[in-house]
Amino acid sequence: MGKRKIVITQNIEQNLIDQIKEIIPDWNIITGKDKEIWQNHLSDAEIIAGWKKGIEKECLAPNSKLKWLQTWSAGVNSLPLELLESRNITVTSANGVHAYPISETIFSFMLGLTRKVHTYLRNQQARKWDHSGMKLEMHKKTVGIIGVGSIGRETAKIAKAFGMKVLGVRHSGRQQVFVDEMYTTNQLNEILPRCDYVVVTLPLTKETHRLFCSEQFDLMKPTAFFINIGRGEIVHEEALIHALREGIIAGAGLDVFEREPLSVDSPLWEMENVIITPHTSGSTEHYNQRVIENILIPNLLDYLSGKQPSVNLVDFLKGY
Repeated sequence: MGKRKIVITQNIEQNLIDQIKEIIPDWNIITGKDKEIWQNHLSDAEIIAGWKKGIEKECLAPNSKLKWLQTWSAGVNSLPLELLESRNITVTSANGVHAYPISETIFSFMLGLTRKVHTYLRNQQARKWDHSGMKLEMHKKTVGIIGVGSIGRETAKIAKAFGMKVLGVRHSGRQQVFVDEMYTTNQLNEILPRCDYVVVTLPLTKETHRLFCSEQFDLMKPTAFFINIGRGEIVHEEALIHALREGIIAGAGLDVFEREPLSVDSPLWEMENVIITPHTSGSTEHYNQRVIENILIPNLLDYLSGKQPSVNLVDFLKGY
């Protein structure tokens, strides 16, 4: 009988590999981002960390040994969840890894739009000394955080340092620290007219697909800013563009889009009230370390003891 095998489809630091080896010294550990490194190991890998497009043929074949998939991203909407569920394959996500970098991006959007940093950068490039109508400040304003998971919680925590009123929306409506008022998703429209900033941190599911359409933007203040770091498909992009063009909302900070990369023809590129980042809000120097030490290793210890991995276990019914 051959060695048990784990495939990690990422380039990870040697000290992280060593930590894994200490736990499973008798296993064959395959690591590397290059497809040629792990392609021939997929069908007999018991654990795969890092889903890659096109690997389902080997991973979900009748003779596959796959028991547990640990994703390298928080979102799992791109996975064949129904097939994975039908094969009784446990799936855990990298949810929680992004709380610090994404919350920093959220506030860079909020502060940038409020204090016109994006406008002044354009002025700088044009060597133009201009006040540009600067007048807003963020302190004491109201932020609506749509999706109070790990990212939403960290965002709420930082918001309190600005003396902000925090309204939260989550599926359960369960109260959360640093959130002044919590609501369910069904109550979303009730809070939108109260928000100076609307921050979307939701995963993409059947329920959240195009949760924000013309109706939601029409409910927002004309002075409100919209921030989306969740998934692009949560927003009807044409409705957002219309709201930005017509002054229905004041501006937007966008890291995600309905189609990525964002088309060069998209009017969003040229809008002076929009800040765009290329789906990089979760990027951080500590990414691999957090996935391995905070998620993979605790889950691996569960798995080896005969338990189901418990950190970020994906609920197939909910889709996240």
